[in-house]
Amino acid sequence: MTRDLGRAEFPALVPRDGRPAPVYLDSACMSLVPAPVLAAMEEYYRDFPGCAGRSLHRFAEEVGRRYEAAREGFARFLGRSDARGVVFVRNATEAINLVAQGLAYRPGDRVLVTDREHNSNLIVWQRLAAERGIRLATLALPDDGSFDGDALDAELARGVRVVSFFHTSNLDGRTLPIREITERAHDRGALVMFDGCQAAPHRPVDLDRWGVDFYAVSAHKMLGPTGTGVLAAAPGPLADLRPLLVGGETVEWSTLTEHALRPPPHRFEAGLQNYAGVIGAHAGVRFLERIGLDAVEARQRALNERVTRALADAPRVHLLGPAAARDRSSIFAFALDGIDPHDAAVFLDEGYDVMVRSGMHCAHSFYARRGLPGNVRASFYFYNDRRDADTFVRGVEELLERLPAGALSGTSAASPAPAPRAGRGPRRAAGSTGAAARSAPLRRRAGPGRAGFAGGSG
Repeated sequence: MTRDLGRAEFPALVPRDGRPAPVYLDSACMSLVPAPVLAAMEEYYRDFPGCAGRSLHRFAEEVGRRYEAAREGFARFLGRSDARGVVFVRNATEAINLVAQGLAYRPGDRVLVTDREHNSNLIVWQRLAAERGIRLATLALPDDGSFDGDALDAELARGVRVVSFFHTSNLDGRTLPIREITERAHDRGALVMFDGCQAAPHRPVDLDRWGVDFYAVSAHKMLGPTGTGVLAAAPGPLADLRPLLVGGETVEWSTLTEHALRPPPHRFEAGLQNYAGVIGAHAGVRFLERIGLDAVEARQRALNERVTRALADAPRVHLLGPAAARDRSSIFAFALDGIDPHDAAVFLDEGYDVMVRSGMHCAHSFYARRGLPGNVRASFYFYNDRRDADTFVRGVEELLERLPAGALSGTSAASPAPAPRAGRGPRRAAGSTGAAARSAPLRRRAGPGRAGFAGGSG
């Protein structure tokens, strides 16, 4: 684990303001952005800030060339031989919606999801059930991370129009056997779509070989900027979709009474595009290709195994998902007896400069069925190192010492925390009445709306 793997190229990991380099363990929510991606986006605005496909001057020609090169780059990265199946969207949520709302349905068509999908792959199907008369079915997944092919076949035997699953879960890190799922679904005449947000940034993807119809990714989880994503579709199924939006750039011609749409992928990319974002996202893909996804997966698995071993005997730490780190290589999700997950996240941030995610990870249905308030999720990426893993472990151990079993946790906990002992961790927050009592005001310091909501995006 001595190889740098490009860590030095991430400006967010540079120590500043007298503080150590942050321990960023929230890459499942959003990865950090390396300098080459920032440079590529700046280059667009500085050197060729034009509109692709509209004008004939050199700015427009250059941005058009870079935009289509990005399409080719994502096709190669995701294992699509035909780049015409790559559609640029804002994020995976839009990609899933494009497919879900673009299909033609007959009343009673069944759509199959798992019982632990991200809201992006659940809510749209619920809405379609209410508005278009489809039926939404759920495949229960075993808690140990295994997959039951016979259970899938039983659902498929009842007739399924679309199978829409995650590839790797943002909840517990398990990865589904998507080639097996695709083959079983196709044998029964069903289309397949996968949310690839937690898989494509971490391991090789070969969509053509696997036969996948639709695959959705968000660039902000794979070194790129926010507001950029991809639907990587097989050309045939893509051509059957109805576009979500139409207008500029989507038509071959129009009159006052009719129009003809351009062929895919352009019919799905209405209006002026996020050129800087797409070019930056392509730079992120090239960065990952330079590092190598095998090296990415090996690094995060080694860190997860290190953390898993260190906390395996902690009686109040309860792991979510498969027991073996190799089966959830980028994610360590856990609950702490007697400690609210948001309190734990704030304690780690303020006391150890460790950034993790807390809450329900946009999978509210999973927690609602179990009556749980959420959990803590540490997610690793190739720019993390042993120091990050060890600092995280020390923070969790210190938190368990500060709040013993049976202690109240949350805004109702009023008892003061023990005074910090010398040599335990790099930093403590001063003026606190306990880790628990800090969470509510801190989580609302940014005000209402997205900035003050801790239960949101995964």
